[in-house]
Amino acid sequence: MKYKSVFDIIGPVMIGPSSSHTAGAARIGKVARSLFGRQPKWITISFYGSFAKTYKGHGTDVAIIGGILDFDTFDERIKSALAIAHQLGINVTFSEEDAVTDHPNTARVKIGDDAGQLELVGISIGGGKIEITELNGFELKLSGNHPAILIAHNDKYGAIAAVANLLAKHQINIGHMEVSRKERGKLALMTIEVDQNIDQSVLDDLSLLPNILQVTKIVD
Repeated sequence: MKYKSVFDIIGPVMIGPSSSHTAGAARIGKVARSLFGRQPKWITISFYGSFAKTYKGHGTDVAIIGGILDFDTFDERIKSALAIAHQLGINVTFSEEDAVTDHPNTARVKIGDDAGQLELVGISIGGGKIEITELNGFELKLSGNHPAILIAHNDKYGAIAAVANLLAKHQINIGHMEVSRKERGKLALMTIEVDQNIDQSVLDDLSLLPNILQVTKIVD
């Protein structure tokens, strides 16, 4: 069976007692790994709300590390994810935060290596479903219901129109699109969910557009 995205529940089997605390957490970690594109050397996880109170008993810690190691929710290795990360020489740190968040099952994930780092905030909304609400300081909303691409670009006139026109040229329909920027005229981030899978050739064409800095696809 072909699943639409890494956010979808992959089969009925999930490691752990709770889909919100294990399958959802694994998906948050897996998205972080997909966006980072490689195995990190260090991982820092901050848990909020219900996650902070119950992450050890519900296996949220091993699930989110398993996701970062690129394990699926049904992978038995998730149970040993912390030990595996240690064997791989990955430094893992957890913290329990008191700050009040919009959703009780919230995790802030920071991963990195000598070449760079990534930070995102994800929430587990139940049944293994998640939303990513922040990426490297940019606010966004990935619902996880469709394939998605993230496009970092210069906040210049015509950048958004060029992307939309190119997707239309390839007959790709945009289901949801958001643009976030920290400062006018500086770096911005497009979050685009589409109705069908996106070929690498489309990503390559997007990368060649003026003012486009980086194009990343959420791996299916």
